[in-house]
Amino acid sequence: MGSPNAGETDPKTDSIDDTRHESGYDTDSNTDCDRDDLPLPLPAPGLSQFEEGEKVLAKHKDCFYEAKILTVEYQVNKWKYFVHYIGWNKSWDEWKGVECLLKHTEENIEKQKELGVKQGVKSAMAWKVSKMKPRSPNVARGRKRKQDSVDTVISPLEKNVVSSDNLLNFHIPPALRKQLIDDCEFVTQLHKLVQLPRSPNVDDIFKKYIDSKTKKHGRVTDSVEEVLKGLRCYFNKALPVMLLYNNERKQYEETVSVDVSPSAVYGAEHLLRLFVKLPELLVHVNMTEETLKELQDNFVDILRFLRKNQSVFFVSTYKAVEEMKKED
Repeated sequence: MGSPNAGETDPKTDSIDDTRHESGYDTDSNTDCDRDDLPLPLPAPGLSQFEEGEKVLAKHKDCFYEAKILTVEYQVNKWKYFVHYIGWNKSWDEWKGVECLLKHTEENIEKQKELGVKQGVKSAMAWKVSKMKPRSPNVARGRKRKQDSVDTVISPLEKNVVSSDNLLNFHIPPALRKQLIDDCEFVTQLHKLVQLPRSPNVDDIFKKYIDSKTKKHGRVTDSVEEVLKGLRCYFNKALPVMLLYNNERKQYEETVSVDVSPSAVYGAEHLLRLFVKLPELLVHVNMTEETLKELQDNFVDILRFLRKNQSVFFVSTYKAVEEMKKED
């Protein structure tokens, strides 16, 4: 599939010619044919529901994403749309049918927001529209991307975590920054992995955090429980698409199944990687200044909890795949 170029194709004329070429009928070579010998004309397409340049909500897997239509074509008796997911690399661009698109209206956005709430993402942690990057079809075909984004997005060398427009700004403690650097070196340079399943896993860590807050204050506020539910949802969605290094992907595919959540398999090592990505993920969420401040304070407190229990929550030894196979 070639790269889309908006404006090069006229869906009312070129698409019919394209269909004839695909079927083996060359209009140029048959100009001398008798009209009765020509194939039956294609039915005239109805009006397209969407147009080039239009902002839409495009469905990928089970989520809708903000997208822009780059090209509109009439293919095999139906309208097809080449969409670009707003905010993501063009390698994610793909063709979609009309059944996978929604008008970019407040009503449709609210429907997606309500869907997110039903899945456990509420108010402050709710996505106006899911912004998680869909799996690229190019990756599935083995095409190497321009940059190894999986290895660069988890850059442990970032001293601060700051959103692109400075809405969310919190520091990762130095000890945990070093943990990220060590984690990166073990996986990418020494080719060693965290043995799975982890204990404690992410679900266990969140439970321990609630227990510690209850012991200290006698109760846990609804907002804290809400933030933890949101973090769990973000973790489960983000892990397969942006929290794994390339050489961890096979381990993920062998360990996580449809009925098993990543938060029940992975532990503090991968949870910490999520905190590096949170500002980028939350930059598209509409929040009041008060809610943002509360959310930021919760993140800082959770990081403090991870630091306090670093020797218990994080593994001290990464293992080569061969070692883990021998132990099995």
